[in-house]
Amino acid sequence: MMSKDTLFALSLFPYLGFLWFITRSGRMPRLALIGFYMTLVFVAVTIPAGIYAKVAQGKALADVDWLHGGAEFFLTLSNLLIAIGFRQASAQPVMEECVGSQQATSEDNRKREIRGNTNIVNNDP
Repeated sequence: MMSKDTLFALSLFPYLGFLWFITRSGRMPRLALIGFYMTLVFVAVTIPAGIYAKVAQGKALADVDWLHGGAEFFLTLSNLLIAIGFRQASAQPVMEECVGSQQATSEDNRKREIRGNTNIVNNDP
């Protein structure tokens, strides 16, 4: 059976493939894409933090609160970026519809105003 370290190292390859495909697709919300890349930053920070915890403190990373919390901050940040990115992307079509309907409404109001002004000039009720 593979060790957890080997399995962890091998799991990076599918994730890198995932990043490659979503980047090339051009359909991922930009902020969410940054969040997915920030997950790599989390991994890059966690590995040395774990080594430091084991060598300098003689404990597992999870047992050194300040170090563990600092590393987990990057995971929280990446999750927030992904969530906000998808939230913005899901709200965008709704906002476009609202803007389009507001433009149509203001255009209709201008037409009514012009018609009203024409009626006043022609003394039509």
